[in-house]
Amino acid sequence: MKDKIKVIITNDQNAVKIPTGVRMLIRRCCNAVLVTESFKGSVEISVTIVDDEAIHELNLKHRGIDRSTDVLSFPLGADGVYDVNQDTGAFLLGDIVISIEHAIKQADLYGHSLDREIAFLTVHSMLHLLGYDHEPGGLELVRMREKEEAVLTQLGLVRSGSYYTMEE
Repeated sequence: MKDKIKVIITNDQNAVKIPTGVRMLIRRCCNAVLVTESFKGSVEISVTIVDDEAIHELNLKHRGIDRSTDVLSFPLGADGVYDVNQDTGAFLLGDIVISIEHAIKQADLYGHSLDREIAFLTVHSMLHLLGYDHEPGGLELVRMREKEEAVLTQLGLVRSGSYYTMEE
């Protein structure tokens, strides 16, 4: 049986009309990360698109940080061990929450398309769901950035400039 990738995308905001093709782009990004990482097995991923207010509340509640952010990752596994959907046998990788308002601002700030920004945020968050972490900085940060760029380049979304800020 072929591995299945189920990406459940929910739009929980009314601030911005989600552009055509964004849902397919998010699915392509999730798939590309799993292929690049040679992940074996069927998976389920939840992606929710929210506004800045909602992601601010989540950031405060779950991380104790009192401001909005671009993306949050909520992994359901650790060290390669994941919860499993008992009905389908699929690994439950976790939840990705993207602030569409933040993505629009950052696309403008970094001088690239909204598609490129949403793709970056999705790939970044998928790597978190698979256990990567850039918080320690140093080699971990470099390793994660290299993987992000490899996936985005594979998807034809090459970087046009710097996107790294000290805010991270």
